[in-house]
Amino acid sequence: MSTRPAKVGRPRAVSDAAPETSARDQILTAAAALFVDQGFGQTSTRAIAEAVGIRQASLYYHFAGKDEILVELLETSVRPSVDVAERFAADVGDDATRAAATLFALAHVDVGTLSSTPHNIGTLYLLPEVQDARYDEFRGERDRLQGVYGRLGALASPLAIPEPLIGSLLIQMVEVVIQLRRQGVAPESIDRRAIATSCLRMLGLGDDDVRAAASTGALLLPRP
Repeated sequence: MSTRPAKVGRPRAVSDAAPETSARDQILTAAAALFVDQGFGQTSTRAIAEAVGIRQASLYYHFAGKDEILVELLETSVRPSVDVAERFAADVGDDATRAAATLFALAHVDVGTLSSTPHNIGTLYLLPEVQDARYDEFRGERDRLQGVYGRLGALASPLAIPEPLIGSLLIQMVEVVIQLRRQGVAPESIDRRAIATSCLRMLGLGDDDVRAAASTGALLLPRP
């Protein structure tokens, strides 16, 4: 029998939950489930550590506390869409037709992002704690995303809708995914195209323009 001392610095209990996943990712997944199921305020770092199968001290090797965990979880629900939004929007210029196609592609990607977040973490957007300064970066990224929606929507729409308003309406249309998941709709069954085309119809585009924008926008989508 070996008497070699355990390695210092990352004391972990044995975990069989997801051995192919890093400890950090296991912590994020377990925390997401607990935050959504029993509430952020009611979830302790001890409970998160126990759910993963590690000692509480090991959790602090990866995160300073549960606020830092929530920050990272929230950012995973918006950061991929922000990156895509700003890359897409950079090529639009003043072309209303291209703006509509780009909006379709952005909404399609954003629906996918929200569908894939662990345990529907988007339900925690409105937590009072998220108004704290430590969440400024997450709120800033979501504001940037809403700003791109507003610019694309205002350019693509034949209606005189103020940019801030159309940005707010469009992002709320996409975030219906959060409510659908709360109602038990399986993420893989959420129709990305239907939600993306609904965004185009919200702008006042007719059927022909919607079909054209969806067709062109589909070509912008990242390949699986």
